[in-house]
Amino acid sequence: MTSENDVLESIDKLYDQLLALEKETGIIFSDSVTQNVGFEVLTDLKKEKHPSKMLSLDKTKDRDVLKKWLGNQDGVLSFKLDGLTIVAHYNDGKLQKAVTRGNGIVGEIITHNARFFKGLPAQIPFKENLIIRGEALMKYSEFERINELIPDETEKYKNPRNLASGTIRQLDSAMMKEREINFYAFTLVDGLDSNSYEERLNWLETQGFQVVKHKKVTINTLDKEMNNFGEEVKTNDFPSDGLVLFYDDIKYGNSLGSTSKFPRNGMAFKWKDETAKTVLRKIEWSASRTGLLNPVAIFDPVELEGTTVSRASVHNLSIIDSLKLNIGDTIDVFKANMIIPQIAENQTRSLKNIKNILPTCCPVCGREVNIEKNEDTVVLRCINKDCAAKHIGKFEHFVSRDAVNIIGLSSAKLEQLIDFGIIKEFKDLYSIEKNKDKIVNMEGFGEKSYENLKKSIEKSREIEPDHFLYALGIEEIGKSTSRDIMKYFHYDFEKIFEKNYDDFIKIDGIGEKMANNLVHYFDKNAEMVKELMKEFTFIVPEINENETALTNKTFVITGKLHIYANRDALKKEIENNGGKVVGSVSSKTDYLINNDSTSNSSKNKKAKELGIQIITEDQFEEMF
Repeated sequence: MTSENDVLESIDKLYDQLLALEKETGIIFSDSVTQNVGFEVLTDLKKEKHPSKMLSLDKTKDRDVLKKWLGNQDGVLSFKLDGLTIVAHYNDGKLQKAVTRGNGIVGEIITHNARFFKGLPAQIPFKENLIIRGEALMKYSEFERINELIPDETEKYKNPRNLASGTIRQLDSAMMKEREINFYAFTLVDGLDSNSYEERLNWLETQGFQVVKHKKVTINTLDKEMNNFGEEVKTNDFPSDGLVLFYDDIKYGNSLGSTSKFPRNGMAFKWKDETAKTVLRKIEWSASRTGLLNPVAIFDPVELEGTTVSRASVHNLSIIDSLKLNIGDTIDVFKANMIIPQIAENQTRSLKNIKNILPTCCPVCGREVNIEKNEDTVVLRCINKDCAAKHIGKFEHFVSRDAVNIIGLSSAKLEQLIDFGIIKEFKDLYSIEKNKDKIVNMEGFGEKSYENLKKSIEKSREIEPDHFLYALGIEEIGKSTSRDIMKYFHYDFEKIFEKNYDDFIKIDGIGEKMANNLVHYFDKNAEMVKELMKEFTFIVPEINENETALTNKTFVITGKLHIYANRDALKKEIENNGGKVVGSVSSKTDYLINNDSTSNSSKNKKAKELGIQIITEDQFEEMF
């Protein structure tokens, strides 16, 4: 029977053998038991500009395009891995720094976590400067293991890529002990003096790196190897969304230079989306508040990416015409980015004349519709300026919380007020007492409902100028843009009437289309707006014009508050001091404000995945 001492002696021998091998090869793996790498906790992820812009490869789904691109050159074919691109720097044989690709110009330094990646050695034999690029990803088996630990189905992670991204960007590297991230090198940027892409990848393997599977190909062997990769991806344990083909001759590839978007030394091949064949049964038309009629394709239900799909937006007449869509056609549908149903192709293309599929009149008001050309796109529009759809949508927007905020005025009540001719323009809402008798006798109203509505309307008369501008519903002018415009004009709404295109275009974030929309709107509606303004008292917020600790910081607010009256009050405090508040957590968020940091809410979870600091109201007050 083996004693405890015998076991310990065996372990010691194995440890000594490992030490000897590491010394002999010069390779030390990141998870080696000989290394005592301590965990680090950062306060934030430092950003770093890449020496040169990291461009994405041009993509195709057509093999013939790929063959034409390769020509008579040798190529190196590999999997296109679906993870996070990392640039790793080595000096004197040791990992010095790891940086994410980020937006291709600026990345985040994640060295504290990269030291734990499987396949990224802590030490290599090569002692000169070395820079490599690779993909850090989470395998399907690891993803499933983590999800199995979460009992609540609604709390489970959606896909390996997002979970890997959140893990890699954690501020506390202790998370890396709980989750396995694999690194696969795919490019040697600087180090070995070899002109062969394949030789460079093979050499990286001798240095202890885990390297993406690759195969040298010619135009004659490309099809066969692509088929092999296509079969293998079905059983691989790692996510891949296609293939990558580089010229093996590095000098040749580099001599081709790049476009403004893509380098010319490589090309990506995307796997074709999962498609399903079905039959188009109907085109529905929905009216928007701008008068545009948007077509929606209704087809026999099909299963796609695990869900049942029976309708897809077709967007405009140009798309209907290009697909030659007609009722009864056999169509191929897919989910763009595995989310949004779209029509990929029309197999029968039976439409001869686009007018045959258009509605004869507006589905809302029954009046005439008109075909218009909007830049390069053909659209359908209801030309009736009194169309109820336009009015309902316009008024719904006007009374919404972020606009004038008339509480209790639902779409159904607005429709009644419009149908009875009580409101035809915004100003009419502020003189509804003239129609009190008519309103109290309308279905769903009554004396009490009328009084509540009147109080809500009166309360809405005090408003901040940016909310008023947003309420007007000017095309392309949203909440944040309205705030930027009014801030630029120091919240003096009267100044807008004096300004022209050249003035608007100077405002940060305002493009040509927005500037033109503003000019067009106020040229046409200035008198209406001036009359409407008489119904309001403008409240000018106190703005801190100097740079503060909040300047350029982005926040998300969630959960119950105890210092500020509500989220709007806290939002206003942040914005008035140069900060920004958004609705969802992303990599651009600086802080999530939540008094319950232990909450399992989706925003908390997302923040933790992305390594974003969660702070309470009290901490917000102390910090800012």
